[in-house]
Amino acid sequence: MTDLTNTATSDPVALSAQAATKSQLIAADIAAALRARAPVLWVVTKEETRAERYIMQAAANAAYTCRTFDVAQGAAEMSGKLLPDLVQLTPIGADPGEALQMILQRSQGGGDRCLWILRDFPIWLQGQPGARVMRLLRNIAKARPRMAQDNAQAIVILSPDSKVPDEISGHATVIDWPLPDRVEIAMLLDSTIETNKNKLTNLEAEMTNGRRDAAIDAALGLSEEETAAAYSTSLVKLRTIDALAVAKEKKRVIAKERVLEWHDPIPSGLDSVGGLENLKSWLVARALAWSDKARKYGLQAPKGCLLVGVPGCGKSLTAKAIATAWGIPLLRLDMGALKSKFVGESEANIRKAFKVIEAIGRCVVWIDEIEKALAGATQGGADGGVSTDALGSVLTWMQERQGESFVIATANEVESLPPELLRKGRFDEVWFVDLPTVAERKSILRATLKANGRKPDSVNVEQVAAACFRDSMQYGFTGAEVSAIVPDAMFAAFADNAREMTTQDLLNAAATVVPLAKTANEKIARLRQWATGRARPATAVETAAALELTGVEL
Repeated sequence: MTDLTNTATSDPVALSAQAATKSQLIAADIAAALRARAPVLWVVTKEETRAERYIMQAAANAAYTCRTFDVAQGAAEMSGKLLPDLVQLTPIGADPGEALQMILQRSQGGGDRCLWILRDFPIWLQGQPGARVMRLLRNIAKARPRMAQDNAQAIVILSPDSKVPDEISGHATVIDWPLPDRVEIAMLLDSTIETNKNKLTNLEAEMTNGRRDAAIDAALGLSEEETAAAYSTSLVKLRTIDALAVAKEKKRVIAKERVLEWHDPIPSGLDSVGGLENLKSWLVARALAWSDKARKYGLQAPKGCLLVGVPGCGKSLTAKAIATAWGIPLLRLDMGALKSKFVGESEANIRKAFKVIEAIGRCVVWIDEIEKALAGATQGGADGGVSTDALGSVLTWMQERQGESFVIATANEVESLPPELLRKGRFDEVWFVDLPTVAERKSILRATLKANGRKPDSVNVEQVAAACFRDSMQYGFTGAEVSAIVPDAMFAAFADNAREMTTQDLLNAAATVVPLAKTANEKIARLRQWATGRARPATAVETAAALELTGVEL
């Protein structure tokens, strides 16, 4: 594997002169913290091997020898070689307290300037059995500023969890280690190609014409080991590195993390969404901002949009269709599923989800019914402040995020949305999705007929669209209600000797529907009142005019 640390440096000038990776920047921060005699560095990562490579380089830049300790092998060099003079003090299986006692003694004289990476250590700081280990760690932390320069001892604790025990929280500097960025993934891909090009003679030639970039993009969001495994799996199965094969592996990994849901995009994309022409035109235009030409022009990548409106009118469907139209992954962020009964775990899950999203890069993040996920923050929920913390985390992330993720959130209840969520900077635009107009109902019917294997011209779409009203043309159908009459009509036709569906079957199915516009008339009126002057209409003006011809008031 290519050594990814050979360009790491703690010199800020050197870092600014090169395309430094995120990990190299973190390594530079660690080197600076060592020079500043930070008492304890608490590094949050599951990638022990990768993090240690960079930490070792950071230690060298700060003139520290780097060694490790774990209960399985005791004190050892980074190569794994045991240290003869320390074996008696910290034999294999030794209590971590003995290791800390040895480190404290070395800081008082007789030891070289050393950075100790403590593996699997947090478990030894818990409960009554960990009291001695905790006290020794605190003593080292307090003594660190007074240690002589020649035999100063520094400590890095590797942990998959950012929860630092309260006893040492004042001494510890928490560092979240990032997942591999695009530069690191590219280096790993090039190393994989170099290793296998003699076995697969066409491999290097195949990774051209955009396939290399696609393979890199497909692996973003994976750890180094997961990326290597995905590339290897693709080579074994297909004898090449295929972006789709890597994406499938990423889908499994993201499912394992259980902080995000991977959704397969709708094959037909925005063509499956009937109507909403204003919204679809806006989305198509924003997709251009990710091109190289747009970046040179100075356009910023779009941040996202909020869809507010009547339930069943295409908000969630639009979110699923965007990923297909733009050719990027679709991830669903379920805020409710991230909540936990354990203190601090909910916040950790949210941060973990954001970390994965930032690492993935270009993707659509779908937050469905965001008002329900954040209800406790605005309605005084008795959840110990979890919803309030979640709201703060979401707002900060949406404002400050640097990645290319596009957030599309949907909401049905505008009264419970916090005002700070709606201001410019969090979303590029707020859209109001109303009941479909006549032209939109026709479009929805055609899209649904096509999705169910029927030709749109096999029935009288205009007649069926006009019939999707109730009670003297007062209550229009939602998009979901319009779509639902097609399978209902197909069932009726199939039950009648499996004949072909007719216009009358659709009219009969429409006649049985009690529209949401009637059962929730007051709620829809409030939504429309709120949207006036606050949100852009997703329906085109000329399409809205078609509804006015029917005599129905918008």
